[in-house]
Amino acid sequence: MSATTAIAEAGCGSLGRANLATLPDAPTRITAANWVASHGDTPPYCRVRGYVKPQVGFEILLPGLGWNQKFIEIGCGGACGSIDSQACGDPLRRHYACIVSDAGHRSSGGDWEWAKDDLQAKIDFGYRGAHVTALAGKALTRLYYHRPPRESYFNGCSTGGRQAMVEAERFPWDFNGIIAGAPPLNFTANSLAQLWASLAATTRAGKAILTPAAVQLVHRAVLARCDLDDGVRDGIVGNPQACDFDPGRLLCRTGQRKGCLTGRQVAAVKEIYAGPFAGTESLSQGGYMPGSELQWIGPYFSADGGRGFLYSYNEGKFRYAAFAPDPEPGWEPTDIDFRTAYRRLGMTESLYSAANPDLRQFKRNGGKLLMYQGWNDPFEPPAATTEYYETVERLMGGRAATQSFYRLFMVPGMGHCSGGEGAWAIDYLSYLERWVERGHAPRRLVGWHLDARGAKSFSRPVYPYPLRAKYKGSGDPNSAGSFVAIAAN
Repeated sequence: MSATTAIAEAGCGSLGRANLATLPDAPTRITAANWVASHGDTPPYCRVRGYVKPQVGFEILLPGLGWNQKFIEIGCGGACGSIDSQACGDPLRRHYACIVSDAGHRSSGGDWEWAKDDLQAKIDFGYRGAHVTALAGKALTRLYYHRPPRESYFNGCSTGGRQAMVEAERFPWDFNGIIAGAPPLNFTANSLAQLWASLAATTRAGKAILTPAAVQLVHRAVLARCDLDDGVRDGIVGNPQACDFDPGRLLCRTGQRKGCLTGRQVAAVKEIYAGPFAGTESLSQGGYMPGSELQWIGPYFSADGGRGFLYSYNEGKFRYAAFAPDPEPGWEPTDIDFRTAYRRLGMTESLYSAANPDLRQFKRNGGKLLMYQGWNDPFEPPAATTEYYETVERLMGGRAATQSFYRLFMVPGMGHCSGGEGAWAIDYLSYLERWVERGHAPRRLVGWHLDARGAKSFSRPVYPYPLRAKYKGSGDPNSAGSFVAIAAN
């Protein structure tokens, strides 16, 4: 063992005795500090576990050699509730000090029972957890390296994307750069959209209305109408907001049994596209996009002929986390009355909301925000994200003023956070680093589609919204270099 390594290991041991009980706004207790030897391309590191009182658990990994002088916090997913240190794998290999947390409770990512009658847990999940984790992580980073990080980043998708936006809006001093993926900005409106889609796809008894064959039929019809909007037939709708597909065209004619939809199936598809309504009043920014149909069944809206994941996920969410007070025991999602339920959600939305478009303080601090979402996302309806961006543009003084610090990238063909038919494998962190550290704002991102073996099969550029990519008419259609930016229709 080299002398440098021995010093780093000894410093790790001293962190186990660190007293952060008086850390302002984040009284912290350390429960363990262990040295982990290098393995593969992962450097040796100090693993510190602890919690911010009363109950926000965390784990921070501190490279023992070659620290890049940067700190990063990784957001959690779903209902959170566990400490996923594997999320720090890539940042640690880049020699970041990296922290993850459980957002203030212990559970699985799909379980919401922790929120029952527990206001502190809801506050921690809603807005406090990510903030106090950042405070504790920076304090430990400074103790270990005897200097503060030069840059601080946050990276999260789904619930982690919502945490990212809470940080930008409520705690704009915490991070220099933020990556916010597929954020449920209005937590309760987003939940209504999820529940609406899952109920539309199944009968009240829980039987699937949309079969795999029906969904395949709809998807083929969408592609026949809108696939070429990016100039190349690739099985991807490049601009689904402009896709004017009407599922009523697939309605079975009298006596027709195959290659068509029943009236009930047509209605279900229309409801999934439209999003939740109370009479004629829309309760969200819209539903799920044309082109996303293959993501609807197995597991999201329906699976194996019955209800899918979104039903059970929102069953717990509405039973324990969305209303105040919680519904009576025995409440089922099929009991929800969309005509009135939305009026009750403001009580808890005040805890969870990440929809404030006022990012002036974050901009004044020099912060940079890179947001992304897949157009085929079957979890968070994409139109909420684009509408938020457009609202920020209006508030911040136009596109140039907004894109000087905030850029949104909508990825065609990508599902929730990753995956799908599109070029979804994108190194967001490297693009953000170049923006924050060198002033090179991302004019485009280059993504790759990875096949089942993880091999790169084609690339595409993704331009800052509202620009989109279109094939320039020559060159390899599998290469990002063969596409140019055009204005969205």
